[in-house]
Formats: sequence, C-alpha cells, structure tokens
Amino acid sequence: MDRQWVNNAIALIQADYQRSADTHLIKLDLAEFPDISIYLKDESTHPTGSLKHRLARSLFLYALCNGKINQNTTIIEASSGSTAISEAYFARLLGLKFIAVMAKSTSQEKLALIETYGGHCHLVESTAMIYEQSEKLAKQLNGYYMDQFTYAERATDWRGNNNIADSIYQQMSREAHPVPKFIVVSAGTGGTSATIGRYIRYHQLSTELVVVDPENSVFYDYYQSGDMTLSSDKSSKIEGIGRPRVEPSFIASLVDRMIKVADIESINSMLWLETVLGRKVGPSTGTNMVGVLQLAREMKKKGEAGAIVTLLCDRGDRYLDSYYSPDWVKLNIT
Repeated sequence: MDRQWVNNAIALIQADYQRSADTHLIKLDLAEFPDISIYLKDESTHPTGSLKHRLARSLFLYALCNGKINQNTTIIEASSGSTAISEAYFARLLGLKFIAVMAKSTSQEKLALIETYGGHCHLVESTAMIYEQSEKLAKQLNGYYMDQFTYAERATDWRGNNNIADSIYQQMSREAHPVPKFIVVSAGTGGTSATIGRYIRYHQLSTELVVVDPENSVFYDYYQSGDMTLSSDKSSKIEGIGRPRVEPSFIASLVDRMIKVADIESINSMLWLETVLGRKVGPSTGTNMVGVLQLAREMKKKGEAGAIVTLLCDRGDRYLDSYYSPDWVKLNIT
C-alpha cells in the first residue's frame, strides 16, 4: 500500500472537515410547553445535506487507518440514500470510484445527488437485497464494501473529538437546562445512537437516550425481546431509518427507551415542522419529533421542566416527489 497516498487522503478529509462549520442547534419555542426547551440539531447544513456526512467521514477515516483503501479501490456501499450521497462526496474528494447499492424505491432526488458527486447507482428490487449485492460487487470488482450497518457504531470516536454528542453538549452549555433530560434519535445503522449513548455514559450524564422506530422496522421488537434473529419481509416506508433486520451497529443496551411511531404520524409531524421552521425537512425528522412531543407531554403532565434535543436529519427537498406529494402519501403511506 502507498502510505503517502493514504497520508494525503487523510489530510484531504481533515482539511474538508476544517472548512465545515459545526451544525446549528435550533431552539423551538412552543407555547404548549413553556417549561420545556426543545432543540433541533440541524444536520442538514453539512456539505452533503444530512446527518450521514459525519458517518461517511468517519467510515472513510476508519477504512483508511485500517489499511482497507488505496488509490485504486472501488468503494461499494449498501444504503437507503443519504449515506451513499455523503460517501460519493468523499470518494470524489479522494479520486475513487463509488457504487451505491440501493432499493429501486429510493427517491429520485437522492439518486441524482449520488450521480452529481460522480457515483454510480446499482439498484435492486428490495432493501433486503442490498447487503448480498454489495458483498458480491466488492468481490467481483476487488473493491471495498464500506458496510455502514456493521461499522457505524465503531468508526466514530464516542469519547469526544467533536462527535455529534460532544457538539450537542457544548452548544447546550449556556442554555437554561444544559444537560438535556432526553436526546431523541431514530436508527438506520444505529451508529448515532451508539455514539450518543456511549458519550452519555462516559461523561456520567443524566440524559436518557430515546430511540424512535417507524413501522416495519425490527429494532423496537429487538429492544423488547433481545432476539437478534428477528427479520421482516417488509421495509420501512420512512426512508433512511428502520431496518428489516437487526443491524450489527444497533446497540440496544445503550438505549434507555424506545418509542414506536406510526408512519402517518411521521409525515404529519414533518409537515407541521415545515410550518414552524419555514422550510422543509425529511420524514425521519418527523419521526423524531413525534417522540419529542410525546416526551414533552409526559413531562408537562408530571410538572417537570427541562430540555429535549433531537436531530433534523436531512433536507426536505430530497422528498418533493414522495413525502411532500399528497398523492404519493395516499398511495404509499395511508
């Protein structure tokens, strides 16, 4: 392996990170909850427009530092879209070929973004097929299967180093309730919940980590039963979150509570958030907010004050022809 190329690749990624400011923490002032502060960590402001920019950067650094990538490596990834967009960005930065293996149902906006960054989209019939196809392509092309669903939980330094948890707590430090009562996230790989859950424990914080899960995802059932063999013949309709199998990166022991969210609730919450923020957000952000509002109502009923933080996962302009189309929603969700 050309160590100089690897050194240069790591330097390019670090320089790209240095050029990117941290994402904003938006405070929602809701009259219904005068004693509860609600915050959205706006991950849509990353260069590739989603929370997965952090993951893609970590996965590339992890692979580079473990000797998995050189200047001739083709990168292959199984994805529902957002991670592939971000990985295509970093592959182009390093001059590497990139192939995203995704279900045909993935939004056209996401496919177009991957191709904009020079990636190629390899489409399969269903989400359940993306893993096997990615492994097959990696063998055929002598490439590297990035495998976010296995490595997401270990690629990020959860102790600090400006990961998403570290960023949240630093930004909360001057707020009325600097240690949130709850942090609410949804799970696709489980990498974000693993990073935040480990950070909370490492820094001995009282925050509870709550994971919201959409319909047709097995994470909630796995959390209840502990059965890692669970699987579903259906896929989540909330793009980017929920899985038909228990992913290796989802660490249930780090989660304090899970909430199951109906798909139509996610869509209604997403549309409501547009009226509050004045801009469109993705459906997984809607899922997050359903959990936030449920927790806020519980706190209010108990007479509790405090803060709840969740994530604004990606931009809504990726879903104009799907979740923001009443006809599409009527056909696919309701």
